[in-house]
Amino acid sequence: MKRPCPDDLLKKIQRESRGYFKLYIGAAPGVGKTYNMLRQGNEMLEEGVDIVIGLVETHGRSGTEKQIERLPILAKKQIEYKGKLLEEMDLEGILARRPQFVIIDELPHTNVPGSKHQKRYEDVLEILHAGINVISAMNIQHLESLNDTVEQLTGVKVRERIPDLILHEANEIQLIDTPPGVLRERLKSGMIYKPEKIEQSLQHFFREGNLNALRELALREVADDVDERLNSYKQENGIDGMVGANEKILVCVNYRPNAERLIRRGWRIASRLKCDLHILNVQAKPVAEFAQATLRKRNALEQLSKDFGAEFHIEPPNGRKPADVIIDFVVRYGITQIVLGQSARSRWEEILKGSIINKILNETKYVDVLIVADGVDNRD
Repeated sequence: MKRPCPDDLLKKIQRESRGYFKLYIGAAPGVGKTYNMLRQGNEMLEEGVDIVIGLVETHGRSGTEKQIERLPILAKKQIEYKGKLLEEMDLEGILARRPQFVIIDELPHTNVPGSKHQKRYEDVLEILHAGINVISAMNIQHLESLNDTVEQLTGVKVRERIPDLILHEANEIQLIDTPPGVLRERLKSGMIYKPEKIEQSLQHFFREGNLNALRELALREVADDVDERLNSYKQENGIDGMVGANEKILVCVNYRPNAERLIRRGWRIASRLKCDLHILNVQAKPVAEFAQATLRKRNALEQLSKDFGAEFHIEPPNGRKPADVIIDFVVRYGITQIVLGQSARSRWEEILKGSIINKILNETKYVDVLIVADGVDNRD
């Protein structure tokens, strides 16, 4: 049997010393995530488990409100923002109370400015690291790497997003799967939204095609998670060889609109292969010369890379062509797969200056190149 390395042992010890994390996932609002989460909480309470509600959003749904029953609810914390008192989950109160389990709904929620953390999932991570068990819930469209896919399928831009790494933090993931037809009937009967929102929701987000697409995404994501956990178990116990141990993914980005999409695509490849992900920007001029919009874009790309656990690299050309910078990076880091966007050069420019993609293909060996179409006019 393969002997585990010290780093793997340390990660295992750290994971076992923190709280247990169960995550309910659904394809859309109203599938029953919060309902099932609360029902589990009541069952645990009857068995004598010290469980409390840190935060639950019932959205006025009577069935969900009924499930709260006897579960103790911790008071929310009031935070003053722009002259108003707003309520948020009381992170400090949960840490002081130290229940065995805490129920925390709406995992992708953005906290009120002035809170300790920007996002609720960061609150949850701190609670877990304090040794407190957490039960939480979210919809599949909030995963960062699915952002572009969800927008293309549904036409909806999801603003509240969380990094996919949160799935790896979960000890247990349970999918609440409700057929689209049933979900639409729930919406029509007023079980999901108030009457004034029903017709608009039926014509937009809750169209049957949208719900089918989101349901398939949720089913695939959970199935992929099961496969990843099985592979991890095999690797930890020496049952099988390392998957993707020699693979290294490189995503090349600039400041065009498709950059985030390229990073998300690269992360999904690296996640499935369980390998390193590098993000490279060939920066033609010093940061001091950037316009504010460009600087914001650069910072956003660096933050997105960080959220995905990727290394963000900035390489000055120093007189070299961008393709040569990329090739040097590939050789230096032992890259095996490159993710690129479509070339912004016109056909005439490629004839005069040469194709960046062709140069990379011609001057690298044993490296796969993936070209991702961006849907943006590249000829302006």
